[in-house]
Amino acid sequence: MRRNVIETVLGGVVLAVAAVFLAFAYKSADLRKVQGYDVSANFNSITGLQSGADVRISGVKVGTVTGLTLDPTTYQAVVHLSVDNSVKLPKDTAAVIASESLLGGKFLSLEPGGDPDAIKPNGKIEFTQSTPGLEQLLGQVIFSLQSMSKSGDQASGQQGQAPGQPPAQPPKL
Repeated sequence: MRRNVIETVLGGVVLAVAAVFLAFAYKSADLRKVQGYDVSANFNSITGLQSGADVRISGVKVGTVTGLTLDPTTYQAVVHLSVDNSVKLPKDTAAVIASESLLGGKFLSLEPGGDPDAIKPNGKIEFTQSTPGLEQLLGQVIFSLQSMSKSGDQASGQQGQAPGQPPAQPPKL
């Protein structure tokens, strides 16, 4: 009987600690949805960006991605976002899809310009840039390494040499 009471108390302590941890994680994760004015931006590719993702300026959260749609005439992805009312975006603001980390998700980074006029509510960000996927970047690196290797072989005049073989030595006299 005494063992059951100890197990019950210990289980309650574990649940209380888990609840405190979850509350702390929720508060520190800044998961609130930013209420503000709506803006949209068109991208060629938004791979990895999801509704609810952060909108940041210089790393500070200033908005939330509220929706993703496809423009039926241009076939571009349209990103709808809500930006905090205290942030007035210049008309020449650029929107870039950025990665949180190699394994993390994507967020929308805004880079304000210097135009004195601001984007109005329900306006559009004209300057956008999609980030290439990890696979595309790796493919470009591999392609450039192969190109460098081929041009190095041609420059040294050793085209007929098998890969991985040491260069031929001149005969000793």
